[in-house]
Amino acid sequence: SKTISEIQKEFLDAFEYIKIEFFTKAHQPGETSAKKDMIEASNKLGEIRTVHNEGDLIITKDMLVSDVEEAFENSYGVHVQIFRKQNEVWLLTTNTDNWTLEKQIKEAKFMSSPAE
Repeated sequence: SKTISEIQKEFLDAFEYIKIEFFTKAHQPGETSAKKDMIEASNKLGEIRTVHNEGDLIITKDMLVSDVEEAFENSYGVHVQIFRKQNEVWLLTTNTDNWTLEKQIKEAKFMSSPAE
């Protein structure tokens, strides 16, 4: 099974400007996860998952942030949160969970581009 770090790299490679973090506890919509509950990137997905479905999880740019988070919960029983990079800072997307990944990326690119 892949490590959290490997999954994070694949996610960031596929969806520039947004990253995924794994947590030991679930969060409610609109809530944040505590940093102390973040799972070390060296852990393997197989070690932390509580649901053991077969197959791959397909994530596309047209999915809502909340749907991606729910898909990880349903497919693997793991809790994730999506972050958007903005001016070299990773922001939790809690207030924009109803945005698509594509909209998150567009916002990040716009906010990270130099002002004219």
